[in-house]
Amino acid sequence: MASSTGDGVSEKGKNSKKTKSQMDESELLSVPDGWKEAPFTKDDNPRGLMEESSFATLFPKYREAYLKECWPLVEKALGEVHIKATLDLIEGSISVCTSKKTYDPYAIVRGRDLIKLLARSVPFEQAVRILLDDMACDIIKIGTLVRNRERFVKRRQRLIGPKGSTLKALELLTNCYVMVQGNTVSALGPFNGLKEVRKVVMDTMKNIHPIYNIKTLMIKRELSKDTDLRSQSWERFLPKFRHKNLAKRREPKKKSVKKEYTPFPPAQPENTVDKELATGEFFLRESVKKRKKMEEVKVKQAEALTKKQEERNKAFIPPKEKPLMKKSAKVSTEGKLDIEALKEKVKKAKTKRLGAPPVNPAPPPSGNMNKKQRSKTKKKR
Repeated sequence: MASSTGDGVSEKGKNSKKTKSQMDESELLSVPDGWKEAPFTKDDNPRGLMEESSFATLFPKYREAYLKECWPLVEKALGEVHIKATLDLIEGSISVCTSKKTYDPYAIVRGRDLIKLLARSVPFEQAVRILLDDMACDIIKIGTLVRNRERFVKRRQRLIGPKGSTLKALELLTNCYVMVQGNTVSALGPFNGLKEVRKVVMDTMKNIHPIYNIKTLMIKRELSKDTDLRSQSWERFLPKFRHKNLAKRREPKKKSVKKEYTPFPPAQPENTVDKELATGEFFLRESVKKRKKMEEVKVKQAEALTKKQEERNKAFIPPKEKPLMKKSAKVSTEGKLDIEALKEKVKKAKTKRLGAPPVNPAPPPSGNMNKKQRSKTKKKR
């Protein structure tokens, strides 16, 4: 009895521990609305840093004029965090280092990100935001993702969109500033937004249109507003785009048929000596061998001559004439039947040409003749 009660107590204790751990994890994962981490002040680190640390980056020649103009503002912004910045125009580099007054150990990392963004053509107004606590940056290298240069330019332009509309939509959905310059994409914003920006950029360079990712981001944004759906999976709401490959694979003209696998190696090809031994030519004299070779050569020459003569004689062979069309039997039968009618026509024609009177002339009516007809008859007489 004691053992059974002990087991029951232990099982209950385990279940209670599991439920407590699940509750703790859910509480840790969910961040209350409007909560912000306390800023790092000088009271947290009054003694400062033990050693000096520095970072340096190179910048292109075309950024020199802009950096000269905005350098006093850069020094002022970094001076608030007690970080020294130097601009070397001869070498074309910017360097950042800590001082004795710096108390925030992460400030040098932010200074490094600031000079990196300035070197990648990000304007100073946007780059300064990296010094804030909630901000981060990501420089995505896209130059080596596509081999063909023309294809790379097209996909990069697809990311920007017509008049920068695609890039603007991405900025609004992720709350990040995105700058496409050369072979890199610079993004500046919160951590969650930077994740989405990187995904969209990488998919675009892999020939997936950014509009699909933008559509999913829009749906996620609407779903996040609903408090009931925050703890549920959103897979049923998100669209599933399938890759359609319409172009069929071209089949080769000569298809190579794979032979069946055999563990044994192929048989060795026969040597010339082996072939001569099989036919018996090996035991013949050299004079007989030469005679046989000459005979084979003469036979080949005779065949070549006959082929050439046949090709020459082709020009003298007349082409086959087409057979004449046979007259139909109906025409001949009709001709035989109309012989009598033709004879009568010939007789009439002869009488007309000679001026002879008709064979059986009809007597003209005397009473009904007009004056004109009478005058014609008189003239004839």
